[in-house]
Amino acid sequence: MQHNDNAPLRSDAQRNRERILDVAVAELTRCPDVPLSAIAKKAGVGQGTFYRNFPNREALILEIYRHEMRQVAENATQLLERLSPPEALRTWMDRLAEFAMTKAGLADAIRLATSAPGGPAKPSPTPVTEAADLLLRTNEEAGTIRPGVTSDDFMLAIAGLWQMTPTEDWRPRATRLLDIVMDGLRAGAPRS
Repeated sequence: MQHNDNAPLRSDAQRNRERILDVAVAELTRCPDVPLSAIAKKAGVGQGTFYRNFPNREALILEIYRHEMRQVAENATQLLERLSPPEALRTWMDRLAEFAMTKAGLADAIRLATSAPGGPAKPSPTPVTEAADLLLRTNEEAGTIRPGVTSDDFMLAIAGLWQMTPTEDWRPRATRLLDIVMDGLRAGAPRS
């Protein structure tokens, strides 16, 4: 009997956590230093519930970072299911640009949280690196990109995305930059 009493609480707690994360993503994207109390209020949870889930700002931001990175990474697998390897890679690059630009406020919040003295180290974006690796290996096997490109090479090549500011008209610049990277990946491909 005890087990059943606890089950609804767990799903409520899970819903609260997800609602806090959803509100936090929107609010931090809009304003990197929005107070936690404003996030809790907008999520409709009390301070106690909020701090039970996220004892401090860093815990909240790092959880958002992990969540967002997972979503970007999962997108790679979905694209490979319905597009050719080079189309999947190029589309994923656009999604990454979209993420970098629309979540710029979030990136600022992550930077603020992880650069504080004694703050947590920024987690490595392994899901994104793994997704890039999956796309590169699939393309290499298909013979559509030059062999031997590592995910580190790729992330360095597209690092210019994070130098652009979301206030400018970033889309044409991002498209141009990513087309150049894609052309470079195709150069020397067995089936180019």
